[in-house]
Amino acid sequence: MIYFDNAATTYPKPNGVIAAVREALLFYGANPGRAGHKMAYDAAEKVFEVRNAVSEIFGLHAPERVIFTKNCTESLNIAIKGLAKKGGHFICSDLEHNAVMRPLEALKLAGVCDWSAAKTGKTDEETVAAFEKLMRNNTTAFVCTAASNVSGKVLPVEKLAAVAHKYKIPIIVDAAQSAGILPLDLQKSGIDFLCAPGHKGLYGPMGTGILLCNSDLPLSTIIEGGTGNFSAQLTQPEAYPERLESGTINVPGILGLGAGVRFLQRVGLESIHKREEKLMRKVFRALKTMPKIQLYTDFESAEERFVPLLSFNFKGVPSEEVGRLLSEKGIAVRAGLHCAGAAHRKYGTLESGTVRICPSAFTTEKDVNSLLISLIQIAKAV
Repeated sequence: MIYFDNAATTYPKPNGVIAAVREALLFYGANPGRAGHKMAYDAAEKVFEVRNAVSEIFGLHAPERVIFTKNCTESLNIAIKGLAKKGGHFICSDLEHNAVMRPLEALKLAGVCDWSAAKTGKTDEETVAAFEKLMRNNTTAFVCTAASNVSGKVLPVEKLAAVAHKYKIPIIVDAAQSAGILPLDLQKSGIDFLCAPGHKGLYGPMGTGILLCNSDLPLSTIIEGGTGNFSAQLTQPEAYPERLESGTINVPGILGLGAGVRFLQRVGLESIHKREEKLMRKVFRALKTMPKIQLYTDFESAEERFVPLLSFNFKGVPSEEVGRLLSEKGIAVRAGLHCAGAAHRKYGTLESGTVRICPSAFTTEKDVNSLLISLIQIAKAV
């Protein structure tokens, strides 16, 4: 199988990730922080090593503020609902994934707070102005994707962070399509809460996610329970990471995530990004010459930036049908709405969805050539 569904989950995983998961199951099978024996201590030490590696790659400088979750969606729910307050208001973009939109709507339906979606523009200045225009006296936070999972469009999160801080509110960033792909330094960017999956650009296993807390603003808990310490008290501990990590954590997944981060550090994030972008630009140039293709990603734009992700449709053909035809040729892509109805509404693809392709560090030029040959064959048939 030729795999181009990396925006959903990267595949294959580096050999070091597979080895780390196996090692965790063989040698670190005890609950970290839950016992006084050697295996428990060793497991806790290994988990801390991963916290340290994650904090280092994102410029956090506080490993205890690396919170492990089961995915980016859980991280976003913890951050959004942890900041929500009665009568508050959130501002997000019109390109958000349902992992942002649905928690905001749930809060609205519960009568907790309201939300507004800012219209993203061609330029960063237009997008920033749209966010600022929606500011209210009761605005609680900005919530913004770093890059659209439909088109790959990059949003100006650093500029949005500066505006948020001007009004003394935090910004939550959904890094599902940018963590491990674009450089994200929390100290330089001003991002207060960064939410990311472990299983995409960080090359970790599925069922892993991170929430990086680069702010002293307290997050209310949405899950309480055992933390291995302060067990005599009925209230949740205040200190990170225990405050937001109740119950047994996913040690095999976390150690696998650590191996994924080390893979990125060894190969080089910039090196991977350049190679992936080169491959996607080749696909873009080829598809641009095909009259039946409608593109939603524009790598030639002078005003917009995109991560190495590309969405397109064959005019008049459902995206799911194209996905099926490619699957029959041994090529895996994502087709449909990508859990981002708001973005599809903006691009006019709410009915059709899009075909999305995304490479990884393991994608080859041969893979790209096979994809293009298959698309040419499909174009002749539809």
